[in-house]
Amino acid sequence: MMKEEECSPLLSQDTAGQEHPLTRNSTPTANIPCPAPWENQKGAWGCRCCPGAKCQAWREGQASSRPLSTGSSCVKYLLFPSNFLFSLPSLLALAAGLWGLAVKRSQGIGWDGPLPTDPMLVLVLGGLVVSVVSLSGCLGAFCENSCLLHWYCGAILFCLALEALAGALVVTFWKPLQDSLKYTLHTAIIHYWDDPDLRFLLDQVQLGLQCCGAVSYQDWQQNMYFNCTSPGVQACSLPASCCINPQEDGAVVNTQCGFGALHLDQNVAGQVVFLQGCWPALQEWLQGNRGVIGNCAVAIVMVQGTELLLAACLLRALAVHKAAEDTEPGPL
Repeated sequence: MMKEEECSPLLSQDTAGQEHPLTRNSTPTANIPCPAPWENQKGAWGCRCCPGAKCQAWREGQASSRPLSTGSSCVKYLLFPSNFLFSLPSLLALAAGLWGLAVKRSQGIGWDGPLPTDPMLVLVLGGLVVSVVSLSGCLGAFCENSCLLHWYCGAILFCLALEALAGALVVTFWKPLQDSLKYTLHTAIIHYWDDPDLRFLLDQVQLGLQCCGAVSYQDWQQNMYFNCTSPGVQACSLPASCCINPQEDGAVVNTQCGFGALHLDQNVAGQVVFLQGCWPALQEWLQGNRGVIGNCAVAIVMVQGTELLLAACLLRALAVHKAAEDTEPGPL
């Protein structure tokens, strides 16, 4: 009977090791190696994301007889969905940022805008970082991969260190930061029509804070299109986001609601547009929402700390599980 390791040969061989040509009446007796049986190839195809102990057990044709404990399984299935939920909005932000950059490039808008950093680029980088970290936590928990979980823990620790550093810098340099924000508002007013992202952001700030300009609505005189000496049709006018009622009880925003508002008397203009600047309004908003901002910061840190603790517990459970499998006696 032919052994499992042997196949039908193509050449015959005598006892002296000499080969004879294969003829019509000759009987093939030489051996050639067979392909590796399927049982020996399972380890090369399956279980790529599983720990090494499980792969070794799979290659030996036996599954692990020691599943994770109930507590470790709960940790695993808590870590996976939580990171999956974080990855969804980050992937959405990444897609929106890439779409925005593609649209801007198709319209011939370059990178040298008035803002120091393109908002779409910030959205892309932020979405990319959060999605990569979250997906590493998902895959590490689902596949019980210690390498991915170690990388995930390191990324969370790095983010916590960056957040602590950012908080310390904000407290230390609060006064220069205020001056920088005020300068950014003035720059945004000057370059209002130069960048669509800048225009959108400034409109949202003015609508949300119900303000107009940086310090007062007269700051729009710094814009060459809204200045009263401008020859254009927008001279002495204001953007629609400065209007108290831009829709004027209609479904569509009236983009001409602020036309001629800069040459009106202050009392008359106050009935049409907001007179207060966005910088005083922003200071009032920060002052009134300090508790909410602090609670949000604490909540973010607590969520990251909880994720880090869950990942550390799962890593410890995997290490104990692997040690138990290594000491388990093999089959006789």
